[in-house]
Amino acid sequence: MRLLWLTEHYPPSRGGMAESCDRIVRGLREAGVEIDVAHLTRRDRPWQIGGERGGRLLTVPLEDNPEHALRRLWTTLRGESYTHVVAFGGTYAMLGAPILAAWLGTPLVTLLRGNDFDTGVFSLRRRGALLDALRASATVCVVASGHAPLVSALVPEARVRWVANGIDTSSWQILPSERAAGLARRAAAGRRTIGLIGQLKNKKGVGFLLDALAASGHADRFHLLLVGELEEHLAVPAGHTRLPFLDRYELPALYAACDLVALPSFYDGLPNVALEAVALGVPLLASDAGGLADLVDDEIGFRFAAGDPHECRAAVDRAARATDEQLAKLGTAAAERVRRDFTVAAETEGYLRVFRESA
Repeated sequence: MRLLWLTEHYPPSRGGMAESCDRIVRGLREAGVEIDVAHLTRRDRPWQIGGERGGRLLTVPLEDNPEHALRRLWTTLRGESYTHVVAFGGTYAMLGAPILAAWLGTPLVTLLRGNDFDTGVFSLRRRGALLDALRASATVCVVASGHAPLVSALVPEARVRWVANGIDTSSWQILPSERAAGLARRAAAGRRTIGLIGQLKNKKGVGFLLDALAASGHADRFHLLLVGELEEHLAVPAGHTRLPFLDRYELPALYAACDLVALPSFYDGLPNVALEAVALGVPLLASDAGGLADLVDDEIGFRFAAGDPHECRAAVDRAARATDEQLAKLGTAAAERVRRDFTVAAETEGYLRVFRESA
């Protein structure tokens, strides 16, 4: 196989989607697939083509003229031969991939992440490109099983496959020094610590959780550890700890400081934070939005219906009343579930099956 992979999210870009893109591409390359990544970047980068292990990296700066960038990309690609074109994340990847697939005479595979679909279908700016890509795709991949019927309802002719995100637990571990630092931070808090990590925005349910925490009567039993970009208008209880957005490998000591990690999303894909937390044995306080429903149940955390304030307060209450032994049991079960069901090997094999059946 030889893939042309269009994305707006790839290192050195930061964030969960860039991490996921890098992980999936590396897994497929290690399985013998040749991949040319066309990174449609919004950063100030020169146009260039460089070599990577298992393929090439085409840096395509969108600048203030993305139409020119995509047309120039086609000029670069003329005469190339690929087995598939892949659209992974971003409006311009969705816009360009169906056209390039048609001109190259190869099937298109669209990999939907959370926001690509959840908000894209309601966006005047993005909806057209999204639906065009779905209709043109030989296969559409979703990271949340619950997204499959939603895609099929909009585009009945689409072949939809669920491939969950994975995590490499062999390289994602807490070092003794990190565990010691985390336990010291937890002890200094003097209360159970709930971690909120990543995009700390109202649309991610952060304000919703804060309201539920206040209404539960247990707010004084929890210390909040906020790591990421926090929307300024959110009213956070006094005594919390706030840290800026950090790179992934700065996080293990902070996960070790958490008794729970919260993901109160109204809608979502399958966040890397969820897999990172449970892989390190931290139970979740999470909604059943998107791929969280595929991961979280009462055996590994405290789950509630997305957007339901009563269920959220009840989940907070259960978390407050749980003993340390019960939390430890949930964390052990969580780590085992990820090692068994959410591996990079399973993720890679899932995409390999998709490409084989889409040939």
